[in-house]
Amino acid sequence: MCLAIPMRIDEIRADGTGVADLDGVAREVALSLIADPRVGDYVIVHAGYAIEKLDRQEADERLALFREIAAAWEARPHEVR
Repeated sequence: MCLAIPMRIDEIRADGTGVADLDGVAREVALSLIADPRVGDYVIVHAGYAIEKLDRQEADERLALFREIAAAWEARPHEVR
C-alpha cells in the first residue's frame, strides 16, 4: 500500500527540491511537479515528490484521519498484530 502524506514546505532550494515537515520530521522533497511552490504551502508528498497542493484545512483534515487510523490500530489486541 502506498500513502501520500500532507506536509508543509519549510524551505525551497535552487535545485528544485525543498524541505517539508510533518510534526517536526523534516524530509527532502522534489518540488518539480508543483506549480509555483512557496514556503508555507501544504502539499501531498508521495515517494519523495510533492504531487499536489492543499489548503491548510484540507491538510489538517487528512492528518486527523491518519491519526484516527493509527489510534484504532494501536487499540487492537496485541495477538491480532
